[in-house]
Amino acid sequence: MKTKILLVDDEKDIVEFLQYNLTQEGFNVISAYNGEQALEKITQKPDLVILDVMMPKMDGYEVCAKIRAMEEYKNLPIIFLTAKASEIDEIHGLNIGANDFVAKPISPKKLIARVKSNLRKIEAAQEQSNAPKEIVIGPLVINREKYSVTLKGKRIIFPKKEFEILAYLASNPGKVFHREKILNDVWGTDVFVVERTIDVHVRKIREKLGSHEDLIETIKGVGYRFKSNE
Repeated sequence: MKTKILLVDDEKDIVEFLQYNLTQEGFNVISAYNGEQALEKITQKPDLVILDVMMPKMDGYEVCAKIRAMEEYKNLPIIFLTAKASEIDEIHGLNIGANDFVAKPISPKKLIARVKSNLRKIEAAQEQSNAPKEIVIGPLVINREKYSVTLKGKRIIFPKKEFEILAYLASNPGKVFHREKILNDVWGTDVFVVERTIDVHVRKIREKLGSHEDLIETIKGVGYRFKSNE
């Protein structure tokens, strides 16, 4: 099923221009030309909203606040389109629930990159929330809620990123994870981290696992895999 995007802007030419580019990327676009229409069409359950800030009658900030007040849309990604690029405006937007900003004049390539980035974040968050709170693989027990790891009953202390990588890999034993995906899902796409960072963290994790370091397997030229019980 195609990803559904609600596109809201009071300038028809901008809507048509962006709708064309988003459709070319394979997205299903629902268009609205003011805040009232946006709130009517939100019932079509889009996967992401692209929302202009400066609109008559009801501006983007008010629309965003009303969407966030609806329980079923509290985690819906919202990207603001704005000609107001000041820090105060951006902080205000983030405080009422925006996920991202794209400044006008709009670069379609940049907007599409931001759309995909925000959709990946939601997908990763859903995967994490669906993962078991406690992972048990052989002698290793990882408690995601307590941020604790025990090996043969002995607790091992991991810094936050090492813990997150370990839990991330262990939550899907047998699955190969590319370095780029680990970077995107653990660090996010807004932070510049090189792939070498993953290798360094995995080396440190293996050192702490001691004789059980082979639980994390290296897939040469690709990434890593956590050994399955099977």
